[in-house]
Amino acid sequence: MEKLSTQEILDAGLDDWRKLAQALHARYRIADFKAGAAFVAAIAEAAEAAGHHPDVKMTDGVVDVSLCTHEDGLWVTQKDIDMAREITEIARQNGLEPEPTAVTQLEMALDTAHEDGVAPFWSVLLTGSPGNKIYDSIFDPTGRVPSMWFQGTSEHETPRQRWHFDVWLAPEVADERIAAAVAAGGSVFDDSHAPSFTVLADPDGNKVCVCTCLERR
Repeated sequence: MEKLSTQEILDAGLDDWRKLAQALHARYRIADFKAGAAFVAAIAEAAEAAGHHPDVKMTDGVVDVSLCTHEDGLWVTQKDIDMAREITEIARQNGLEPEPTAVTQLEMALDTAHEDGVAPFWSVLLTGSPGNKIYDSIFDPTGRVPSMWFQGTSEHETPRQRWHFDVWLAPEVADERIAAAVAAGGSVFDDSHAPSFTVLADPDGNKVCVCTCLERR
């Protein structure tokens, strides 16, 4: 199916969901383990009927759900929009409260001029297989570790910061999180690409990107 643009995803009006790096994400508050299990079971039944399966994780007090289509990469398509709407309705029927601004995704990013040379090492180290690289990123099919992507750079001498984190947030909470990080001793290194991403630095100068889906394709 055709990959949807960020604007098409936003125009779909999925109030419970937020687009982060690759997928749609939602979080629902549950009263107890039994309520969470019933919700997950209902999602599973709907997913089987549709032939399209989300990733679901139940932890203390919440159920996290993510949706993307695994076809020549990881993209959001109309199948994900339709399933998101169905899961939203299931949550309503179960009396569950969505927490769309609580969704978060952590990506690891490595600056390198030798992507093809270093990628097999990191793929097998993180996922157990050298073949889990899709385009410029490594994805663990079982979701045990964060995704990792390679940011192309020119040749350079060390030392230089090669690693950084990309913290993906719901757009409406990004500014608040940035302000809190600055108040905790950090600084804004570069906000020229906001709201797509803002580069922060900790007191030692280590950098991290706070990312949202806004102003992206």
